[in-house]
Amino acid sequence: MSTTADLIMVNGDVLTVDADFSVARAVAVRDGRILAVGGNAEIEALAGPRTRVIDLAGRTVLPGINDSHLHGATWGLTRPPFALSVGHPAVTSIADVAEAVRRAAATTPPGEWITGLGWDLGYLAECLADPARRPHRRDLDGVSPDHPVCLTDFSGHTAWVNSKALELAGITRDTVAPAGGVIDADEDGEPTGVLKETAQAVVQGLIPPATVEQRKEAIRSAVTSLHAQGITSYTEPGLGPGGTEILGGGLSTETLEAYVELVRAGELASRVSVLLLPAPMGGSAADVTAGLAGLDTTAGLDRERLAVIGVKLFADGVPPNETAWMHDPYVSGNQGALCVHGADSGLQQAELAEMIRVAHAAGYQLGVHVTGDRAIDAVVDAFVAADEAHPRPDARHYVIHGDFVSAGSLAKLAARGYSVNMNPAIKWTIADLMDEVVGKERSDYQWPVRSATEAGLAVCASSDAPITEPNWRQGVTAMMLRESKATGRASGAGQCVSLEVAIRAYTVNAARQDFAESWKGSIEPGKVADLCVLGGDLRAADPHDIPAIPIDLTVFDGEVVYER
Repeated sequence: MSTTADLIMVNGDVLTVDADFSVARAVAVRDGRILAVGGNAEIEALAGPRTRVIDLAGRTVLPGINDSHLHGATWGLTRPPFALSVGHPAVTSIADVAEAVRRAAATTPPGEWITGLGWDLGYLAECLADPARRPHRRDLDGVSPDHPVCLTDFSGHTAWVNSKALELAGITRDTVAPAGGVIDADEDGEPTGVLKETAQAVVQGLIPPATVEQRKEAIRSAVTSLHAQGITSYTEPGLGPGGTEILGGGLSTETLEAYVELVRAGELASRVSVLLLPAPMGGSAADVTAGLAGLDTTAGLDRERLAVIGVKLFADGVPPNETAWMHDPYVSGNQGALCVHGADSGLQQAELAEMIRVAHAAGYQLGVHVTGDRAIDAVVDAFVAADEAHPRPDARHYVIHGDFVSAGSLAKLAARGYSVNMNPAIKWTIADLMDEVVGKERSDYQWPVRSATEAGLAVCASSDAPITEPNWRQGVTAMMLRESKATGRASGAGQCVSLEVAIRAYTVNAARQDFAESWKGSIEPGKVADLCVLGGDLRAADPHDIPAIPIDLTVFDGEVVYER
């Protein structure tokens, strides 16, 4: 058997992310796998006449980045050409948003929907100048009187629509919002065009859903963009009937169908793990049972490309919309609520526990969307109860977001090999706002990566794109510095972690979440040749400078798929 390499990289800083976080100078690749890792001389000896040799000149090589909570299809569908980009820095004001809508209206047939995603009160100039100023339907009416417009905010929990959209949805001053939703009204009692939580669905349900072919195109576009970020693996956190009314339907069963078709056609150039989404936000155990029936259609496919590994459930909402369930009130007095059916909190907790038990007993890994310390405690206790009722040695359940996970819950998670998936870039984005919502002490603790790591958890970090952009370098910096995007102020310096901890959260720990650490997540012989080459020396860089370090090269399955 030949040991000649297809690709060799030498003279670099190869961070293997193995058990010792050892550093090598060179790496060799053959037939889509890591052939060898070591010094320049021993790796250069593996070169043949057809081997591509890359001189890294001191640049850093990492395992292919694994964004362990990224809505890939939705991210693709919420970007051009499918939707407007109305997030920072593409827009910095309400006027910018209106101008983007005006341009879209000029080229969109009358009556067709104009959609977009990403606006954020914290970065709209008019709102910063006047805290009472909010987006209003009138801001959109003047530039798009004949097109219904629906712009979702960066969190996915608020929509800003124009009068045409309100008219089509039948929303007037007399409309009662659905349970769990809010229809904002102005001083005259008229709808402002801002719809929160479940009220969004009243409008979003009118927008024609993307076809399977459009979803496939969006996934291909997303994967290409992820390659430019050095990302070769990601988790689609929730696809199924429960996603029909979330993020424009991008999480529905049709998206799973699109992934299956791409894999069968040999067109998925990424490693995608899927959590099934059998029940909607506010669903029940009966929804979970019914939704799981026949939902997994990935049997017989290459599990190194597409694998269903678990089930996603919703336990509550997400701050800053003040829907996280907390032990102590917010500064504004709201404690939030669990997001499952039930007349009171006791019934809600019992229903949530039963949803978790059902999925656990069916053999699935669980990823539960949950924020707020009280809600997280309820979820972790339900994990423990489910495991005690139906013992499983390696279920690897985890809490998604887990922003205020308590020391007690960390200990319970660690005892069973469970974990938490955190969002450092969201912390960077909303640190100052959370000071106002929950108070500085709790805000400083939010997303306690260091506490979780010291408790023994294999913490994962993720972008939650399209909530934030999938720039994992920004996430690394946020974990190392915990500084606010708006002010640069440190928010919980005691939770800062090392570069090694941060890198593990985007590589080998994420592979472990996927039950795939035996074949991906580190640069070791025999593992898949997924590599990310940075245009600089990561270990020598000032953490403030890491987000701007370019991606020079991405290797997927032994092939160069991106080169700057």
